[in-house]
Amino acid sequence: MNETACAEGSFDARSAWQLAPTVSLRSEPFGALAYDFHTRKLSFLKSVQLVGVVEQLAECPSALSAIDRAGVPANEQQRYVSALAALARSKMITPRKPEARTP
Repeated sequence: MNETACAEGSFDARSAWQLAPTVSLRSEPFGALAYDFHTRKLSFLKSVQLVGVVEQLAECPSALSAIDRAGVPANEQQRYVSALAALARSKMITPRKPEARTP
């Protein structure tokens, strides 16, 4: 999975990400609509599993771990990295500082 981490240019799937604070998800039969209340952009998340990945982002140390936690099969993970990279380019998801761990 390391080779997919840098495959999308500036999107680093090994880093922590989150849904942008101004973005809301609305569940739909095909997945979800992501709407940014600041920019008024609308994006379609075209699978329920991708919605699960995006919802896991805030609780996982990296996008890769969110993909794993959502149960995405190994042979489909690159496609999800690409989808997250597209969401990052459109500012629907934003980088997040990983939480500090106490010893």
